Amino acid sequence: MRLFVAVPLDEETRHRMAHLVRARVPVMPGAPVSPQNWHLTLRFLGEVDEVTLDRVIRSLDAADLGGAFPMAWGGLGAFPRPSRASVLWVGIARGEDRLAAVAMATEAAFAAAGFPPEDRPFRPHLTLSRIRPPEDVRSVLDGEPLDSVPMSVDRVTIYQSRLGRGEATYSVVEEVGL
Repeated sequence: MRLFVAVPLDEETRHRMAHLVRARVPVMPGAPVSPQNWHLTLRFLGEVDEVTLDRVIRSLDAADLGGAFPMAWGGLGAFPRPSRASVLWVGIARGEDRLAAVAMATEAAFAAAGFPPEDRPFRPHLTLSRIRPPEDVRSVLDGEPLDSVPMSVDRVTIYQSRLGRGEATYSVVEEVGL
């Protein structure tokens, strides 16, 4: 199974964000990610067998992920840079420290389950669009700021990702409460 671990968006947040993003960026550059696939990735695990999945679930269950907390989405950005963007994203307006703590705790759980450490720093964001080839999106980012959208973070989710024609499909494998 091809797996990743993420913070899911609740349906109210997903609908509010979709409405704000459509109003703010009516013509999305690149290949937009469907709102139904929006999530905040904590860690991509890759191909995992059933035995390893059981270890991951046990490690996450045992991890001290802290309690539920409020966060807020807000602000648009681009990776690696606006003048040559390959990803357009929404950032975090509030709660980034708590998200970083959850990411560190999950990273420790993955190490306990036998995964090597992540080689990139944690940069919480919600991917709106993948842009191939890269484009200059400064005109998109220079507009009105995206309103802040509050959300409660109360769990992390292990998703299975299935690739195929078009956009990937995600299904919930397990949820671990905070």
